[in-house]
Amino acid sequence: MMMAMAGETGEQTPDSGELEGEIRINHSVVVSIIRISAQEVPGVAQVGGSFLGGVAALFSRKDTEHGISVREEEDGRYAIEVRVVLYFGVPLMEVATQIQRSIAQRVFAMTRKAVARVNVVVDGVRTRPCAGEGGEE
Repeated sequence: MMMAMAGETGEQTPDSGELEGEIRINHSVVVSIIRISAQEVPGVAQVGGSFLGGVAALFSRKDTEHGISVREEEDGRYAIEVRVVLYFGVPLMEVATQIQRSIAQRVFAMTRKAVARVNVVVDGVRTRPCAGEGGEE
């Protein structure tokens, strides 16, 4: 006597790909992915821009969280803007390009949604903290 495995008899199993329902990822989760991805790039001093830029963002768009903006294009892809402060002396364009790539790769890897664009705005530069000052690096 041969027994049929689940799915062979036409019955529906959870992994058969026919489940209904919606999965949505809150933009605040995407913002967290963006922030961490950008912070991991060497040469980044701060993600979210300067203090004044952060204050201005509070009074602007709803989808802006402290210098990071995420919106979805009509085709479902993410359009991202991130404001950063970099360390003095780093090649600004190279670091900004690395930020773009890191964000696009991580957002796609974690959400499975494509990224249409990542705009990086360098709001400033700062010197690295001296040893013992307790600054971020």
